[in-house]
Amino acid sequence: MVRRWVCLATLGPIGVASLVYIVVMRGFLDPDVNSDHGLAWPLLGALPLFVFGMWLLTVSASRIALLIGLGATAMLVGSAYETYVHLNLDILAEPWFPLVNMLGLTADAVATSTLLVVFATFPDGVPEHRWQRIAALFLWTPVLVGPLTLLTTPHVVMSQFIGISGESIPNPYVVPWLEWAAPAVHYLVEQSWAAVALGVTVLGSRALFGEPEVRARTRVMGLAVVSAMVAFVLWTFVPGVWGIEFLVYASMIAIPVAAIHGILRYGAFDIGPGDRGVLVERSSNLLITVVYAAGVATPALLLTPPLRTVPAILITTLLAVVLLPVRSWMQRRLHRALFGDRERQFTMLSELGAQLERAGDPRELLTRLAEAVRVGLDASWVRIRLVSTDGTLAAVPLGVAGDEVGESVESCDLVHGDETLGRIELGPRHRGEYSDDERTMLRTVAGQAAASVANVLLTAQLAAQLDELTASRERLVAVQDDERRRLERDLHDGIQQDVVAQIAGLRLARNRLQRGELTAAELEELQDQARMTLTDLRELARGIHPPVLSDNGLVAAVESGVARFPIPLTVEAGEQVRAERFPDEVETTAYYVVREALANTAKHANATHASVGLARSDGHLRIAISDDGCGIGPAASASHGGLANIRDRVAALRGTVRVSPNEPSGTVVLVELPLDGVAPAASAREEAPVG
Repeated sequence: MVRRWVCLATLGPIGVASLVYIVVMRGFLDPDVNSDHGLAWPLLGALPLFVFGMWLLTVSASRIALLIGLGATAMLVGSAYETYVHLNLDILAEPWFPLVNMLGLTADAVATSTLLVVFATFPDGVPEHRWQRIAALFLWTPVLVGPLTLLTTPHVVMSQFIGISGESIPNPYVVPWLEWAAPAVHYLVEQSWAAVALGVTVLGSRALFGEPEVRARTRVMGLAVVSAMVAFVLWTFVPGVWGIEFLVYASMIAIPVAAIHGILRYGAFDIGPGDRGVLVERSSNLLITVVYAAGVATPALLLTPPLRTVPAILITTLLAVVLLPVRSWMQRRLHRALFGDRERQFTMLSELGAQLERAGDPRELLTRLAEAVRVGLDASWVRIRLVSTDGTLAAVPLGVAGDEVGESVESCDLVHGDETLGRIELGPRHRGEYSDDERTMLRTVAGQAAASVANVLLTAQLAAQLDELTASRERLVAVQDDERRRLERDLHDGIQQDVVAQIAGLRLARNRLQRGELTAAELEELQDQARMTLTDLRELARGIHPPVLSDNGLVAAVESGVARFPIPLTVEAGEQVRAERFPDEVETTAYYVVREALANTAKHANATHASVGLARSDGHLRIAISDDGCGIGPAASASHGGLANIRDRVAALRGTVRVSPNEPSGTVVLVELPLDGVAPAASAREEAPVG
């Protein structure tokens, strides 16, 4: 940390001072206004890399970050030296000039060597193979150009970028017995092509022949370096062409762009995953600002002279206005690429609550939710499936947005409390993949929407139960009316007529008794008719409430009908259930549920065997009626018929009915009737005597 800030405090002022000197001296104080001002390279070539290098030193203490800052600063120092020489040509005759020139050569060499090391060892500064690490050490040989040329060459060796030959300037510091080494120094150090070739070889071996991960990490930087090499070669051999100069400056800007890509994707410069997005946004915005300024200044820098001052100012102003929307667009695109469309996502969150409140039924609610998620997360499609009664996701989604194609790539459960209501499933994004922030946003939306989904589902469920309860009560009333009319009809057509006949017989017997004509046989006949009427009344009462149920309990009442059932029937009940008397309403409901279920089996199941199981469990009377017939059909969901009657009777006691297939064939009707809080029935009921 201390070393990083020391380097920043040292290199930053040196680079800024060099840049200010160049701009002031060449842009404002150059006496030759018709000559090339020479500001293009420091402003368009070196400045973007210097700004990126200084920023990098504020966030990274890695060695490779220090090299970028050092190389960019050395570029500006070398340009400042060239400016100083151009504006002070009389110093060429000074005896101390070779020493000053050595500093200028060293600055250019440091820029060359540091950037070569950065390129060859990107992104962490450590190559994978030993020969690559050894080769990286030889990339520092150009730094020796200043001292070696000062000791081996009899004339002053000047930078080729100054445009002045030093062959006519004697070097008083040469060591005569070292002059033999001057050709080797010239080709190996001064020209620096050997170091450039070695650096490109190291980078190329890693980008083309390294491990897959190494190739991926170095590919973008390799392309940037190759573009820069091609541009500099063209600039060297075809100088003065405006298009080639532009290519050179564009390739210099591409280098920090490749470095930013390395930060974001591979953690270059030892930047951790948690900081990459924010740091890349900052560095990219800074670079976009520098590129914007360079783009605005490019025509004035490259076209003057011969472009005059007023036209240059007008062009610069026009470009500043025209490129401003482009700069804003690039920043928005960068922010969206790094973090997604946060504004759209926050808008989705703020509007989602109101949209869910306006939804009246589950399908509308889930459709609104799916559309909000699709728009907010830029998904190609979104579907929402609810959990069915068996705990699995329903095959058909209730909420769909977009054209559903293929499998989902992201999903999030809708959880309310401890209950999973369903799942939100997302198709691929239109641009790129889902980031961690977008997955967090999806979980936030799912958590916010789960309560609304639960409320709407509960409302719909209560409405359905209310409708079913209303229909059940209507059916019970209708059944009771039918039963009352049947009793009225049976009484009117049967027993009432018998009683009327008996009354007439008694009147006739009284008249015959008064005349002394009544016989014992007539009284016996009237007595027989009374017994028959009593029998009819008992049969009628048995249809309303069977005596065996009142006298002996539920199990005995169910078993009483075994012999009369048309197919073999088994009744299974434990001793505790046989001995226990249940509440009246429970016994009555259970008896008629069994009768109704067995009647359905006899009529529709085509079964060869049926069974009735009675058991007590957890405060409930459990009744299981099963058969081996053809199974349940569509009538199971009808609003009338035997099964509907069973459901209505059980619902009146707040019990439950489940109908499911039997194994290997047939149907099982499972009924549970609550027993808690209900008074038990008497052990026996005596009939009132009939006189």
